[in-house]
Amino acid sequence: MKIITRDVPPRAAWALEQAGLHPLLARLFAARGITTKEQLDDALGLLIPPAQMLNATTAAKQLADAMAAGQRLCIVADYDCDGATACAVGVRGLKLLGAPMGWDRVEYLVPDRVTDGYGLTPSIAQRVKQRGADWLVTVDNGIASVAGVRAAREAGLNVLVTDHHLPAVIDGTVTLPTDCTIVNPNQPGCGFESKSIAGVGVMFYVLLALRAELRERGVFDAKTQPKIDTLLPLVALGTVADVVRLDANNRRLVAQGLKRVRAGAMPPGMAALFAVAARQPAKASAFDFGFALGPRLNAAGRLADMTLGIECLLTDDPGRADELARTLDGINRERKSIEGEMREQALMIVEELFDESEEPPPAITVFDPDFHEGVVGIVASRLKDKLHRPTFVFAASGATGKEHELKGSGRSIPGFHLRDALDLVAKRHPGVLLRFGGHAMAAGCTIDEEHIDTFEQAFAQVAHEWLDAATLQRRLEADGALDRQYRRADLVDTLHAEVWGQGFAPPVFCEEVQVVSQRLVGEKHLALKLKHQGEPVDGMWFGRTEPLPSTVKIAFRLDADEWQGQRRVRFLIEAAEV
Repeated sequence: MKIITRDVPPRAAWALEQAGLHPLLARLFAARGITTKEQLDDALGLLIPPAQMLNATTAAKQLADAMAAGQRLCIVADYDCDGATACAVGVRGLKLLGAPMGWDRVEYLVPDRVTDGYGLTPSIAQRVKQRGADWLVTVDNGIASVAGVRAAREAGLNVLVTDHHLPAVIDGTVTLPTDCTIVNPNQPGCGFESKSIAGVGVMFYVLLALRAELRERGVFDAKTQPKIDTLLPLVALGTVADVVRLDANNRRLVAQGLKRVRAGAMPPGMAALFAVAARQPAKASAFDFGFALGPRLNAAGRLADMTLGIECLLTDDPGRADELARTLDGINRERKSIEGEMREQALMIVEELFDESEEPPPAITVFDPDFHEGVVGIVASRLKDKLHRPTFVFAASGATGKEHELKGSGRSIPGFHLRDALDLVAKRHPGVLLRFGGHAMAAGCTIDEEHIDTFEQAFAQVAHEWLDAATLQRRLEADGALDRQYRRADLVDTLHAEVWGQGFAPPVFCEEVQVVSQRLVGEKHLALKLKHQGEPVDGMWFGRTEPLPSTVKIAFRLDADEWQGQRRVRFLIEAAEV
């Protein structure tokens, strides 16, 4: 592990401090490209206007017409947290905007990960038609569902696709669904600046455009219009949980959502999820969304039915919300158990591939017949983190009639575009990839079991060609030393109150410390007594069992715990140069 200290442009740091920011925050923001205080303004009025998202205005007119005609809408969701929150935002928002017209004819359908697969399929389209819907609206999926959209149109359904993923590439050509309206900033021709917006963000933007359209039609005015900003806690949750890059627009969405959560203004289901996760909404952070609420919702889509998660976000009954949140918490515990077993098995398989004294191969492919397909993505992420290699983990498909198929989920490292790598594998070995899609850092694919060896070799070959020694060197960017005057509990709260995440990394400090003592806690965590700049401080390294030398350079986050009524700062260690 190589710990690299971020550059801090001195002029930017000075300007931010002069503008009134705390010196530590000024330094951290400057290192992340912020040059003026205005860039940190999270006012809703600074959001990119909905009209800049291609087809958002068209979609708004179509939805307004459908409402006026009393037509029925069915939202086809995805089974991850982004899809669940996007669905909840869609259902709640459409009913809210339809209320002045007496319209609330909207329902939803979520595919089953095992039996239906991903996205809008022809069978899903038929189920929507059988429900008597006039409109099929996708959230967080649909841009690659060429056959599914075609089937929906042939069945007489109107189709609105809202998505944020990349379009399908068929025979080397970007191919979009036809005869439908598509709202997706990543489709060709869309000039919307925030290409990293999550699926839930796209749905929220469609609602903003719809509200503007209904104002134009005189359904309500600026004073009487429904307040769809009440949906921002859900938008923030889905945005953070989907690990999209927190550009300025996404940071504003998340910041606005967090403000409302901290004030107690959120759906009962979110409050119940905070409760089962033993987190305090009044001190909510993006970390809570990504590591407490998000995993509990995702667990439903991985092991059970995401309908549970969506119902939790839709109910206005606190008792029902508590019941559903407890169920989701139980499913998440089961997910952790399955994931742990799979991770251990996967590590054993990997260890058989190379000697511990050797460098791992440039890419990792793992398959075991006993793996659960709902957890392969998490296991791939854990392996990638441990080995610092692009990693694919495969499990047998549980779908009837597709037992010979393997479903794989991949995670990558900086400098290796996973979806482009799959595209190259597909070109070099036609027929090996039955389906694939994704992003630079995460992707999925389906292959026939007989082609697993071919995939492994082809994937490793691409990695061998694309990755050099510098890229394969594990690196962690940190923010340099922490002055001991900032080692205070109130500053921990100050840091946690800001919006950090993908593309706007949370503060990680680095410097040399003395290790006074260390012991294992729970057989898998390292608890330490450290000396930081000559003064004692507690440290914790979760998931670490190997001891550290007496003097070591560490990278750490600031945290505060409470003991006998007093809050104390501790270091949560992320890495060490040993």
